[in-house]
Amino acid sequence: MIRGGKRSGAGRPKGSGKYGEETIQVRIPRTRLTDVREMLEGETYECPLFGAKVSAGIPFGVDDFQEEKLDLNRHLIRRPASTFFVRVSGDSMIDAGIQSNDLLVIDRSVSAQHGDIVIAVIDTEVTVKRLHRGNGTVTLMPENPKYDPILITDDMTFELWGVVTSVIHQFR
Repeated sequence: MIRGGKRSGAGRPKGSGKYGEETIQVRIPRTRLTDVREMLEGETYECPLFGAKVSAGIPFGVDDFQEEKLDLNRHLIRRPASTFFVRVSGDSMIDAGIQSNDLLVIDRSVSAQHGDIVIAVIDTEVTVKRLHRGNGTVTLMPENPKYDPILITDDMTFELWGVVTSVIHQFR
């Protein structure tokens, strides 16, 4: 009985896999495997980025040239393996420029600091608030005077899920 080696008809036919073409073996560090998978599964959309900045004060002449292409994934996401998106519901962060239905970019690998806007889980509820630490206490502060701060106490289950790094707001 012959063991091992190449067997006729064994394995998947070339080009029949997920990507529709022949594949090769590549050595990837374990810590980067998620990044590579996300890159292969994701789509990128590069849009023109014009070299001139737009004045929010006095209007100025228009430069009619394109400086480079901008991929919003690369611009908004520093660490793909630890980044996720969440859609906002409610108006407790309106004074921070975060409105209902906005899309938040959250990075779980960023260590939350005093003053950061964070995604937190209190008991079983998820919320977005500004983190305040001081005098041995943790408080989640809304950015709307209609809402009260949330003082985190020992009887609460509390977890920080990540830091808000960007807000995507649509006008229409």
